[in-house]
Amino acid sequence: MTGVTASERLAAWLASARDEPLPLRVAALVQRLIVDVVGLCVAARREDYIEATLGAVDRGGPCTAIGHAGGFDAFGAALVNGTAAHGEDYDDTFEGGPVHAGAVVVPAVLAACEREGLSGERAAVGMATGVELICRLSLVAPMGAHKAGFHPTAVFGALAAAGGVGVAIGLEQPRLVAALGIAGSMASGIIEYLAEGTWTKRLHAGWAAQSGIRAALMARGGFTGPRTVLEGTHGFYKAFAPSVVPDYGPLLGDLGRRWVAEDLAFKPYACGTMTQPFIDCACALAATGVSAESIVEIECDVGEGTVHRLWEPLASKQRPPTPYAAKFSTPYCMAVGFLDGRAGFAQFTEARIADAEVTALASKIRYRLNPADEYPRNFSGHLRATLRDGSTREYRQPHMRGGAREPLTDDEIRAKFLDNAVHGGLTRDEATQLLRATDGVLGRTRISPLSELRA
Repeated sequence: MTGVTASERLAAWLASARDEPLPLRVAALVQRLIVDVVGLCVAARREDYIEATLGAVDRGGPCTAIGHAGGFDAFGAALVNGTAAHGEDYDDTFEGGPVHAGAVVVPAVLAACEREGLSGERAAVGMATGVELICRLSLVAPMGAHKAGFHPTAVFGALAAAGGVGVAIGLEQPRLVAALGIAGSMASGIIEYLAEGTWTKRLHAGWAAQSGIRAALMARGGFTGPRTVLEGTHGFYKAFAPSVVPDYGPLLGDLGRRWVAEDLAFKPYACGTMTQPFIDCACALAATGVSAESIVEIECDVGEGTVHRLWEPLASKQRPPTPYAAKFSTPYCMAVGFLDGRAGFAQFTEARIADAEVTALASKIRYRLNPADEYPRNFSGHLRATLRDGSTREYRQPHMRGGAREPLTDDEIRAKFLDNAVHGGLTRDEATQLLRATDGVLGRTRISPLSELRA
């Protein structure tokens, strides 16, 4: 192939971004991301899937698995932290992808900077560029990765982590091209976890994070990767999104002039992204005083692209087999939202998914396709409830709360951190101290070691 490739244009931007100050809004976003990720890592630190992951990594290195004692190598730390940050599906999301940026990029860049003894400033620009990269990569072939059976966070995340780490450790443009090319062969992650509610989605962010570190370090050592990794005959989008003709305009068109990552959304609920506006609708219905027993049926207008992950098979979604499967069941999430007024950690337990009141309400919730739904550009919610007296109630949530149209405040994100840290076993005072330490990470001249973030 002749001419400048997409990865070469991305690498040129990545190399130039390292030398430019971050816009204030982007710097603030990165600070919110590290707060959110650290809190989520602590929340999950005692979960069984993290215990299993800890058994697969080596201790004794210079890097931090957040909330755990001792040191780890960079790859193990990134795997543990990414898995923990994404494990409860309470991490940030990007409307339009959808992808989870922070759970991939923050663990990758933190581990790489700890390994290399770099500054918080280098970490911040690495995080910012990596997050921007995963968001833009997700816009090239909308819904294509999901249609092919892949998890966008997993596959786009490997390249994003490679780019962000490459920026942080100072790779020049040719080596950044190589890092992206190498990461293309490390990308993986299928969505078959949906079949039985097993754990594999949880590891996708951590796997992408450690893959990105490896790709960047191998590129620094001289390992080569294809310049045409994205658009080539056997390239990334042909492999992971074959049903969609890629449009590189959203990836490259205004690159360097606009940060699309500024629109990143922080979740108010600990479950799948597209369920969130529907939970808000269920909470709004409950707030009117309607009882669950008075509801005959709830019908929801939905976007076609969400059905195979969040609505079908409907009978299984109405009675999810595991707490993790429940996080990707819109009927279940709406039911607990209606009954409990929230969808936090307490709503995704063995006891709660078996509760007769919850399953009875979830069994009344079904969907119909809305051809005008804006998914994936916008995540909205809707319900139409038919009551026993023959009346109907209808509610719409026109956008995702926590997203660009209705963002969470810094105070809300910090309150979420404290709640998550307490859930992970800290006292309120210990959680406050950890938050203070997290606030200071990106201002340090050398972030290694991150001992304040260990147990």
